[in-house]
Amino acid sequence: MGIKSYRPITPSRRYVTTVDFSDLAKKRPERSLTSPTKQAAGRNKKGHITVRHQGGGHKRLFRQIDFRRDKIGVPAKVEAIEYDPNRSARIALLHYADGEKRYIVAPLGLRPGSMVISSPEADILPGNALPLGKIPDGTTVHNIEIKPGKGGQMVRTAGGGAQVLGKDKSWAILRLPSGEIRRVPDICKATVGQVGNLDHENVTIGKAGRQRWLGIRPTVRGVVQNPCDHPHGGGEGKSPQGNPHPVSPWGWQTKGKKTRKNKRTQRDILKRRPKGVR
Repeated sequence: MGIKSYRPITPSRRYVTTVDFSDLAKKRPERSLTSPTKQAAGRNKKGHITVRHQGGGHKRLFRQIDFRRDKIGVPAKVEAIEYDPNRSARIALLHYADGEKRYIVAPLGLRPGSMVISSPEADILPGNALPLGKIPDGTTVHNIEIKPGKGGQMVRTAGGGAQVLGKDKSWAILRLPSGEIRRVPDICKATVGQVGNLDHENVTIGKAGRQRWLGIRPTVRGVVQNPCDHPHGGGEGKSPQGNPHPVSPWGWQTKGKKTRKNKRTQRDILKRRPKGVR
């Protein structure tokens, strides 16, 4: 897998790049694990826009992903690595020994024909799921639970990987991709390995139309709007008036203001991410 570029037969084609799909399965997704999605275009039941800059985009099928990995002790064979339009990572179709089929987020190095298992006694191999207390220090993991049995909620995007730094009583200490150091109960499960599709961050969209395919509508800067539409708007030409500090259309501060309000989990963060890391 790598980055694929194109002959510049049109001006926009000169800059477009995509990830090479040659190693993915060339078949339709497993029908029993898909469901249709309804396009809301960023609107609520009244038709009012609640999320700006969303709408359009290609029609998609939702793939049901197994984030819980709750089939304990049942081995599964990787049938195929597939594309998922709803996430940046690739997904792997598993055929379990008892006949059940499930999708999981595909880690780096997982290939069709590989065997994976979710078990406290599983080997430390990509795709195997274990409690954090059973995973050796220094191991890279993904799809990490925050609450036991709730399913993986952290580190699921393409190229993501957290490192197990150590154990402290009933806690596991993790370094997340952002640089944050956080503790998680050691009975929470995580999957061994780094999430695949590392080249996702190197893709160049290349043209506005491709953003529309993804369901992303145009964004207009506040300084070029009217004062009735945005606090930054108004003035003759490029005017600094009306823009004393960056704010949202509703006057909320948008740079530098801390937005974290979950004091209940504040104690689990041992070291905050470096300043400037998103």
